[in-house]
Amino acid sequence: MFLEQSINSENKFFKYIWGSVLIIFASFVGQILFVAVLLYDSSTTDKNYPTTNDALMRYFDSNLTLFLILFSFVITMVGVYLVVRSVHNQTILSVTTARKKVDWNRIFFSFSIWTNFTIATTLITYYYNPTEFIWNFKPIPFAVLAAIAIILIPIQTSCEEYIFRGYLMQGFANLARNKWFPLLMTSLIFGGMHYFNPEVAKIGPLIMVYYIGTGLFLGIITLMDDGMELALGFHAANNLVGALLLTSDWSAFQTHSIFKDISEPSASFDIILPVLIIYPFLLFIFSNKYKWTNWKEKLTGKVEELNPTIINK
Repeated sequence: MFLEQSINSENKFFKYIWGSVLIIFASFVGQILFVAVLLYDSSTTDKNYPTTNDALMRYFDSNLTLFLILFSFVITMVGVYLVVRSVHNQTILSVTTARKKVDWNRIFFSFSIWTNFTIATTLITYYYNPTEFIWNFKPIPFAVLAAIAIILIPIQTSCEEYIFRGYLMQGFANLARNKWFPLLMTSLIFGGMHYFNPEVAKIGPLIMVYYIGTGLFLGIITLMDDGMELALGFHAANNLVGALLLTSDWSAFQTHSIFKDISEPSASFDIILPVLIIYPFLLFIFSNKYKWTNWKEKLTGKVEELNPTIINK
C-alpha cells in the first residue's frame, strides 16, 4: 500500500527527476545563511575564510555551526513538501504512511528503543574503557546544544527520511513497478551521500557497509510496516542522542556533548556489528510487535496502481 499510493497514470518518473532537482535547489538555498554568516565574519575579523571542510567545521563555536547546518534542512523540508504537493499532487501523508493518519506511537516506540540502546551501550563502553573518553560536559554550552538539537535534529532526520524512504522510494517504485529496486537504490544512494563524511576518511571505506546497511534497514522497516514511522523514530534517536551524548574530533557533528571520544578509530568488526547483529535483532522486535508477515512479497513484490486517482489526494 505505501508504495502503491504514488502509482498514478499522471505521476511519471520524470516528475521525480524534476522534483529531485527542486529539492537539491532548496538545499542550496538553505545553505545561503551559513555562507552569508561566514562571509560577513571573515570580512569583519582577521579570521581567514575556511577553505577545507575541517576548517569550516571549526570556524565557529560548534553550537553555531550545528545551528547553521541544521537550518538548511528546514528549508529543504519546505522544498520536499512543496514538491510533493505541487509537482506530484500528493499529500504529505501519502509519502509518510499507508495508514489514515500518522501513528505517533510507532515513532515514539522506535525512538525509545534506539535511545535506550544507544545510552546503554555508550555507558557500558565508557565503564570498560574509561581511558578512551573524557568528560566533556559544560552546563551552558550543553543547554544551548540541547535546545538546538531537540528542535532541529528531528527536522533534519525527518527531511532525510522523507527524501529517501518516502519520496525517492516511491519514485523508484514508479520506475520499476517492484519493491526490491526502490529498496536497493535508496539504500545505495543514502549510503553514498555519507561518503564525504569525515568518518570515512578517518576509518576507511569499510564504514560504507554501515551507512548502506543502515539505509537498507530503514528501507526494510518502511516497506514491512507500510509507512515511515519506525524509520522516523529510529533516525531521530540515532542523531539526537548521538549529538547530546558523544562527540569526537573526527565525527561529522562536533558538539558540546556529555562525553568526547578520544580513541583512535579503526576499521574493525565494530563497524559492521549493527548491520550483522543489531539491526536483525531490531527487525525481530518490530516484526513480533507489529505482526509482520509475507516478507518476500512486501520486500520484492510488484507495485501496481490501486485506483485511477492518487491515494490521500
